[in-house]
Amino acid sequence: MGVHSLPRPRSWPLIAIAGLALALTFGAVVLSQNAFAATVFSDTFEDGNTDGWSKSGGEWTVGTDGSRVLTQTKTSTDNARQFAGSTGWTDYSVTARVKPLSLGSGGHVGLLARSTGATVYYRLALRPGNSVQLQAVNGSTVTVLGSVTRTVSAGTWYTLGIETSGSTIRGLVDGAVIASATSSAIGNGRIGLQTAYSSASFDDVAVVTGGTPTPTTPAPTTSASASPRPSASRTPGPSPSVSPPPTGWPTPSGSAPVDNGTIQVSGVFDGGMKRYCCIGDGGQGESQDPVFELAPGATIKNVILGAPAGDGIHCLGNCTIQNVWWEDVGEDAATFLGGSDYYVIGGGARKASDKIFQHNGPGTVHISGFYAEDFGKLYRACGNCSSSYQRHVVIDNVRVTDGDSIAGININWGDTARFTRITVISDPSIVICDKYHGVPKGSEPTHVGSGADGVNCFYSPSDITYQ
Repeated sequence: MGVHSLPRPRSWPLIAIAGLALALTFGAVVLSQNAFAATVFSDTFEDGNTDGWSKSGGEWTVGTDGSRVLTQTKTSTDNARQFAGSTGWTDYSVTARVKPLSLGSGGHVGLLARSTGATVYYRLALRPGNSVQLQAVNGSTVTVLGSVTRTVSAGTWYTLGIETSGSTIRGLVDGAVIASATSSAIGNGRIGLQTAYSSASFDDVAVVTGGTPTPTTPAPTTSASASPRPSASRTPGPSPSVSPPPTGWPTPSGSAPVDNGTIQVSGVFDGGMKRYCCIGDGGQGESQDPVFELAPGATIKNVILGAPAGDGIHCLGNCTIQNVWWEDVGEDAATFLGGSDYYVIGGGARKASDKIFQHNGPGTVHISGFYAEDFGKLYRACGNCSSSYQRHVVIDNVRVTDGDSIAGININWGDTARFTRITVISDPSIVICDKYHGVPKGSEPTHVGSGADGVNCFYSPSDITYQ
């Protein structure tokens, strides 16, 4: 590619779109998902192409950055876009990993939602000068719905998300909402990726809708194989409304014996709501094998783990666990071993005498739309692993009952836990956030307190509902 001169940046008037009503709120909450959420689109670009996408401007190629990624390299264009999905989509959540490679003056790198045309959409934009904005765009008219000042660096991956539910529009960066607005300007549309006077890479694009209304009717799926081929799903689907996680349990659509040991997963594994069983002895032994081991970037969805389930699911890197149910947690339901962002969307677990989710690696675990009963801890940041990291968890829109505590973190290592829309059922004594001092491997962490403090444990009384 040759050298391109940068034209003068276009001036974008920041005025209100006709009919746009805004009600801004700011906070640290995460993308809300139904426990029976449905993925209607996903692309990891591991197939090496952009089938299912529609290009408008720029120079786009699928290359390699650890894994396959989609990269736009032409910095002289003011509007390079890729669109995908259905113009009929209404209520959905779109997420993507985004890595700015360069940010030109007056430019941005962004994620789009509800696009009804080439220049009409909601946009979450990473901008020069350490700025992130949630915007409504209608041609040359750009209305800022919310913004935040945070570090935006070239060469760094960020997880961007836009949630649309009726007239509520939310923008998220790395699991935290930067703004929430009420807007009736755009009611439906496709998703998109965009750069302006900038270059960037994109990966792990996913669109999730609300899901089925009851836990006893599994979503139509195809049978999963033990070693699924990495793939991208591009079938548009319906857009049911987002609702709180249910307190019931799904009925398996069939059985899938685990006869040959741990199932290795790369790409997307859809279990079709079958019950996968069995590994291990159902106890708390520390050396049991997992039922599933997820390669970096993998997604597992629509799975029921029967008992015994060994050490559940291991994530070797970034991963997504969607609508997965543990009937009887063995050692742990899932362990996060390496990566930067891990997503648990929907699903549920019960009978976990110790903990449900174990966080051994670095990064942030995002838990949303989940139901837990009869457990020790929903989440525990490892306090005595061989490697010590600063770990974070963001928990939103979960229901819990008969548990000891929701999260345990190590404050001497700078861990944080953030809680929003937590519903506690018949369990007024449950601890929301336990604090420990992490120690070297071979010793036991010391419990040093509990409760919100605005430093490590973040929540307010309005974030917790007792029923």
